[in-house]
Amino acid sequence: MAHRSPILLIDAPSLYFRAYFGIPESAARAEDGTPVNAVRGFLDMIATLIRGRGADRMICAMDYDWRPAWRVELLPSYKAHRVAPQGGEVVPDTLSPQVPMLLEVLAAVGITVVGATGYEADDVLGTLSVTQPGPVEVVSGDRDLFQLIDDARPVRLLYVGRGVSKLDDCDDAAVRARYGVPADRYADFAALRGDPSDGLPGVPGVGEKTAARLIERYGSIAGILAALDDSDSSFAPGLRAKLAGARDYLAVAPTVVRVALDVPLPELPTALPTAPVDPDRLLELAGTWNLAGSARRLVDALAARADA
Repeated sequence: MAHRSPILLIDAPSLYFRAYFGIPESAARAEDGTPVNAVRGFLDMIATLIRGRGADRMICAMDYDWRPAWRVELLPSYKAHRVAPQGGEVVPDTLSPQVPMLLEVLAAVGITVVGATGYEADDVLGTLSVTQPGPVEVVSGDRDLFQLIDDARPVRLLYVGRGVSKLDDCDDAAVRARYGVPADRYADFAALRGDPSDGLPGVPGVGEKTAARLIERYGSIAGILAALDDSDSSFAPGLRAKLAGARDYLAVAPTVVRVALDVPLPELPTALPTAPVDPDRLLELAGTWNLAGSARRLVDALAARADA
């Protein structure tokens, strides 16, 4: 049964990275000097979203594996440039300690957080988007999640490229207007175009416009590869050679780019609380980490939702 109010599915790493780089460390420190800019910014984002979207349900998705082995096996370049010399992901030294802080605060408030071994937050969000009763609103600054948009359910992407106060509320028409492809073809489009931030080389010489035209004509990368094997199919001069040269990449890239929709997840509480589930712990954390203002704004947003 569909719910009247949306569930907010939060791409937590996307938002706390954005908060970290959006707020100077000098402006958000605990009394002992520890930076808390990512935590403070994330909590303020959540409060703004709760107030602005009228949501009564929320889940925050985490990266339990930011570079899954099954994706790397298919495409070794996947996020390779983001691997630290000692292993793991390159993350600012003053951000990493803030993640456990954030998780403690969310637990004290009573907001559900979930991840899955062997999967990225994107995959958790994808699975939740097809298993949670709609309407669904996915909140992220990751363009890959355009592929989750589904007007029929409905599933929308609240794209935070300009911040949560200037959300791009995206449906299928928005993806078509921006990229020239429907949302359910965005993954194949992205694989063709490439994405240096994820280590996806794309097809050399194929940019967004050419990728969109190829998807429009052949429907998918599978359709493009089938056309390459058909001597009667026609391609623009030089394009057949470019695509043929990237055949091995094109054979695996769609699987790498597509968000998993079948991540094994437990039954999860989704209802937003009307007040913190552990107010004493929240008060303690807010005092320790100088988060009183952000914690109060979040608590007030929950209370305002309950009174609406």
